[in-house]
Formats: sequence, C-alpha cells, structure tokens
Amino acid sequence: MAIDIVIHGGTIATAGGTVAADLAIDGETIVGIGDRDSFPEARETVDASGQVVMPGVVDPHVHVADPFSIDTYESASRAAAVGGTTSVIGFAFQAWGGEMGVFEGETTLPEAVEEAKARGEGSLIDFGLHGAITRENPAVLDDLPAVVAAGVPSIKMFTAYEIGLSNGFMNRVFERLADLDAVAVLHTEDGSVCDDLTERFQEARRGDPTDYPQSRPDYAEAMAADDALRMASEAGTKYYGIHTSCRASAEVIDRFRDDGSMVRAETCTHYTTLDDSVYEELGNQPMIAPPIRKPDDIEAMFEHLRTGTLDVISTDHCGYKRESKDVDNWWDSTFGANALQTSLPVFHDEAVNERGLSYPFLVRAMSTSPAKVFGMPEKGTLEPGTDADVVVFDPDESYTITHEDNESKADFSIYEGREVTGRVTKTFVRGNLVADRGEVVADSGHGEFLEREIPDWSP
Repeated sequence: MAIDIVIHGGTIATAGGTVAADLAIDGETIVGIGDRDSFPEARETVDASGQVVMPGVVDPHVHVADPFSIDTYESASRAAAVGGTTSVIGFAFQAWGGEMGVFEGETTLPEAVEEAKARGEGSLIDFGLHGAITRENPAVLDDLPAVVAAGVPSIKMFTAYEIGLSNGFMNRVFERLADLDAVAVLHTEDGSVCDDLTERFQEARRGDPTDYPQSRPDYAEAMAADDALRMASEAGTKYYGIHTSCRASAEVIDRFRDDGSMVRAETCTHYTTLDDSVYEELGNQPMIAPPIRKPDDIEAMFEHLRTGTLDVISTDHCGYKRESKDVDNWWDSTFGANALQTSLPVFHDEAVNERGLSYPFLVRAMSTSPAKVFGMPEKGTLEPGTDADVVVFDPDESYTITHEDNESKADFSIYEGREVTGRVTKTFVRGNLVADRGEVVADSGHGEFLEREIPDWSP
C-alpha cells in the first residue's frame, strides 16, 4: 500500500542528533525514518538534498488577534508558515476597561477561551491558548478548572501595566494552579518601578527611543521574577517565565531551578540577536517590553540556554503598523514587534552559523522543549506516529530580510536589511504542504485548535 510523501536526501535533525536519512509521511502522520527503499512506494517524493529536515517550530508566545496585535490568525499564521513555524500558543484575555483593553464587557476566562478559539478558525497552522488574567476578581479562581479541562492548562499573569496583578492576588492564583497541576506563565517587570521611571522620563521630556531601556531596567525585571518565583515555589506551582531579557533575571531563574521539575523559562529571538543600539538605528520600531538590552545580556542568554536555565526560544510576536511607531515620544509608541516569519532563520544564523551551536540545540530550543513544556506530545518531534509537522531548511542559502516580504499585517521588520544564511524551503503542517519557498500554498483554516495536556515536568 502506498504512502503519501517521502522527503529524500536530507539530513534529519532532532533534539537527539542528526542523521542522513529519509522521512516518510502518510496522511497527517510521520510513519518512518530510514532509507526510502525500506518504505512503501510514495505518491510524492520531495528532494531535500543538501538540506536539513527538522520538526516544525513551536512558538509558545505570540500575540495574535488580541489587544497587543493587529494580526489576525489568518495573517499571522501565513507569516509563521513561511518562516517554518507550525504551532503557536496565543492568549485568551479576560476583558478589561483600561486604555489598553479592546475587548468590552466582563468576559469570564472560559468565555475568553471560547472567543479566542473562534478567532483562530482561519489559522493556517495549529494553535493553542494560554488563559490571561487581567482583573483581580476572585471568581476567576473558580473558573480555572473549566479552563484547564478545555485544553488550556497554562495561565498568564502580568506584574506590570494596567493589567498587572498584586502579589497577594497572584499568590492566590498560584495556589489554585498548584491544585490543578497547571502552569503559571509570568510577565515579570516591577510595575511600580517602571511606572515611576516612566513618569520621571516624561517630566524630563526624555522621549528619545534611546532613553527607553533605562525606563524598564534589568533590576525591575529581576525583582519581579524573584517575587513570582518565591510565591510559585511556596505554592508548589509549575512556573514558566516569558521573555527573559537580561543576565540579572536569568540568574534569578537559575537560583530557583533546583532539580528542574517546577521551573521553565524562555528568551526571545531579539534578546539573542540585538542589543540596545537598535534604538538609535530603528527608533521606536523595536519598542518591546522588556527592552532589548546590552551586548552582555545577549551572551547571558546563550550561556543560560546552553546550561538549561532557559529552555525555549519564542518570538513574543506582535503585529503593528509603522504609523503606530512613528511618534515623537517612546511612551506613545505601541509596544512589540513582528517576528514569526523571521525567527528561525535569524536565530539559526546567530546560533549555528555565528556561534557554532548544533542543530540539535536549535531543534531543542525552538521545537522539542516548547512542545514538552506545554503538553503537546504530537509536536516538536519527528518520531513515527506523531504529527507530520516538518520543515525543510536550506542551511546554505543566503538572503536579506525585508518587510516587503511580510505576510503579517506589520509593515516593518526589526531585522530589516539583515543578511542571514539559512532559509525555510518547505513547511508541512500535519502532512499538508502549507508554504513552499516563501509562498503560502494552502488555504486558510487548515490549522486546528490544540487541546493541550497537563504537562509532565518530572526530572
């Protein structure tokens, strides 16, 4: 009996190693790794000679169709597919009434999850959700079991902005999540420090983008991470720290890792490839929180990725137009930047080409670890029997990044003009070719909602 696809002639790269072998796909599933002569006849053969065949990227931190992005799931997933990302986790935000809020009413967290799932129906790739608590209403504690049961076993909390939660309320959430064996996802910056510094900068009329990083200093990130980790540790809660940007914060996380069973963390592509000189070069376009920091912080991100303090590379993708960045003062800019289309080639160029790190390192940080951390056993792997989410990647092709290629609604790139070596040539999602040499070749709506398992973080 024939199978659907054999990817022939490439180098298979997984978190466990690399091997010259062929990959067999039937329907939506990987059915074998080996020599094509050992497989049943294939209806289609993909020539991957000279290329790397790896699991699709799993990005657990994206903003799509939410208050921090103009991208829809259709537009963002097109960018993701072209860039080799086959699964993402976005956010289901409770409604709130502040300046940042765009969802009206008193939406409960279970309602927010259902609404976010509906917004994802046009996705080209598979997607999951984190619940996001934005109000200190104790009723949400009673909602959490239903949210976790709906395949959303991770809950985000902020320590900053108008949706920042007090330590006391976060402590209650940590305790409830521990009862459910769910994951607490934390944005950690001390809101009082950042707000006070912002007010002082406004009073001093220090609105130049180069002043921005000093308004959200590394110690504010480390302080908030320490508080949150202490509470999570006391409660016995699984803790995931998002967008770690600096040595100070990574060192706090490292102190709490212990046996590795209860703490996980990420950094982002931009914190491993850009330093704060980018604000002089690009103005407000890289206005991201936490800020892009010093060259030494880049070194710290790689040090802690290598030692395992940091597990994951994400994008923190936010789709915005240039006009929202073209303002006189940095505090009037939108915060965030698009990266789904460029993350894999940019991180590959830095990690593999410039630093000599291995393809298993790359696959582990961008595919396997995020899938394991967030309860997606069918993703981030090329094991037979799992979803055929596969990227064919040419490690030798060089090109220059330009916003003109964006599939995202964003009309700029913080990597504009950057030459990278390594390019995604094909992306498969559950056995279906969705992107081919920079072009989307499948219909929107192919993606499915990922009802995730409660992850097993045991050592």
